[in-house]
Amino acid sequence: MAKEFDLIVIGGGPGGYVAAIRSSQLGMSTALVEKDRLGGVCLNWGCIPTKALLKNAEIVNLAKRGDEYGIKFDNLSIDFPKVIARSRKAADRMSKGVEYLVRHNNIKHFSGTGHLIDSSTVNITYEGKTLDTIAGKHIILATGGRPHPFPGLDFDGKTVISSKEAMIPEEIPESIIIIGGGAVGAEFAYFYASFGSHVTIIEMLPQLLPNEDSEISGMLSRAFKKQNITVITGSKVHQANHAKWEKNGVEVKVQKGSEIDSFFAEKLLVAIGIKPNTENLGLEELGIEMERGFIVVDESYQTSVKGVYAVGDCIGGQLLAHAASAEGIACVESIAGHNNEPVDYDSIPHCTYCQPQVASIGLTEKQAKEAGYELKIGKYPFRANGKSVAVGETEGMVKLIFDAADGKLLGAHIIGSDATEMIAELGIAKNMKSTYLEILKTVHAHPTLSESIMEAAGQAYGVAIHI
Repeated sequence: MAKEFDLIVIGGGPGGYVAAIRSSQLGMSTALVEKDRLGGVCLNWGCIPTKALLKNAEIVNLAKRGDEYGIKFDNLSIDFPKVIARSRKAADRMSKGVEYLVRHNNIKHFSGTGHLIDSSTVNITYEGKTLDTIAGKHIILATGGRPHPFPGLDFDGKTVISSKEAMIPEEIPESIIIIGGGAVGAEFAYFYASFGSHVTIIEMLPQLLPNEDSEISGMLSRAFKKQNITVITGSKVHQANHAKWEKNGVEVKVQKGSEIDSFFAEKLLVAIGIKPNTENLGLEELGIEMERGFIVVDESYQTSVKGVYAVGDCIGGQLLAHAASAEGIACVESIAGHNNEPVDYDSIPHCTYCQPQVASIGLTEKQAKEAGYELKIGKYPFRANGKSVAVGETEGMVKLIFDAADGKLLGAHIIGSDATEMIAELGIAKNMKSTYLEILKTVHAHPTLSESIMEAAGQAYGVAIHI
């Protein structure tokens, strides 16, 4: 007989393992099926190792600026293999941490690939061999996604690379073209440029970081220009081919209007989004509704088949690790009968970890205007902030968007050295439906970067002190 569980989770990334842990906390017997290392792409090949690489890039850039701080370096050298090794070590440590959490929460971990036999039975295989068959009262699919290749030009892992290969290069290429100016493209652009590559970003939409406030994106584009990163927006990749000139590389033809230009680089990083991992799961056989490869779910994350749920990148929406975790928790609590509020997607922060960092929550200025709001907008530049001046990181600003009718926070946008750490305060404020006055009257410690949030709230209503 098949082993029986209250819940089976297929996929051990930030949606799956978090769902499994919450399930166990709620007293359900839980199985977690994962074919690779626990932690998924995020911990092993995404969020964690890339942030380790970006920290190295920050240190390199700080060393280059050492003279600003009265510190001079002679013969500065970089042990690049050690840079990569530190990143892999960080990923390994976090994955082992998830392994501990799974054991600590008495979750049964099955190493292998899960395949749905029916709405309550999962077959687990490894290298084509069946290892186990397990049964569950409920099943959550959290199978994530993988980098989407450029049409007509598959990844070869050497010249045409995905984000996975981009974080483990043996050496820094002299030049790299990045197709896609979203968060992944921007982060790798900063990393490679910091270590000496000539970087060209090609973005089809009118601005870098297309989902961010246009004013913030413009500031990042100008910052990248100072870093010798070429940003080409509003341009479509007309054609991309492997090219053999003096050395192997890739030729990319870019169309902007009626003009077509050619670019050549040693490497081509494709960062145009993800493909959901929804093949070979048995979804078609069960009649689970799909849309463009993503699994369709209702407000409780249940699929079109009763008892089968899905969360994270495999359902589309906001392709963020923390969104997947929030969905996993909400899904499990719904299964357990909790009557919770649904995940508020308008209050999920978006973060880009290049330098300067970009972080946002809620509506952009354009979105707020299109929604019909009368706005009060406050801006406060970091060059006016004492802590920013003291630490030498004055690039950027805080931009807050309020509803003029009642003063409630509609959106918050930060560009600066620690933007991704600062955004959480504004997430709480938005979640609590705070007004400008509540932000303004919250006493912020001095000197801190977060004082800029208080000042931006005041500036929106003409009562800021330091501007």
